[in-house]
Amino acid sequence: MILKPRFYAAALLLCALPAAPAAADVWFVNAKQSTLGFEVAQAGSTATGVFTEWQAEITFDPEAPESARISATISPASVTTGTQQIDGTLTGKDWFDVSGFPQAEFTADGASRIEGNSYRAAGTLTIKGFSHPVALDFTLDIDGDTARAKGTATVDRLAYEIGSSAGTGTVGDTVKVTLDLTATR
Repeated sequence: MILKPRFYAAALLLCALPAAPAAADVWFVNAKQSTLGFEVAQAGSTATGVFTEWQAEITFDPEAPESARISATISPASVTTGTQQIDGTLTGKDWFDVSGFPQAEFTADGASRIEGNSYRAAGTLTIKGFSHPVALDFTLDIDGDTARAKGTATVDRLAYEIGSSAGTGTVGDTVKVTLDLTATR
């Protein structure tokens, strides 16, 4: 009989503890409504391209961006610029070397709110076995269970030995990575 009051006291104590914070939402990217691309200076103009094969896993709560988890795997062999000759060059050994490195990866643990709906995820980009820190700046708009993120990151192609034989006058050293994602939870 003495155990019953202790049991009830323990149960009341557990009920009085604050509830754990809700887990961040898992977002599923709709690849058909999303793009992952790049822009780079080339011979006095801007060359653009997209990767048609990639996937992303995103866990994000706008009220707790520090708990975010972002992971993307990209197939460099899927690069397309609209020019077959350039596409063939980009997949070669001096550029993405897709036979030796069939995947590139971006990962970020946590993000920070810049202001309003603008965020920054400090992550790591790995291409051709080289890993370097990269800041992904993005805006996030959520309407019900649908989210749209638009963002950019700046990458030094030479840090990844991408197109090392191409001089800066031919292809710019700085590449702007662009994303426009639609996802649902």
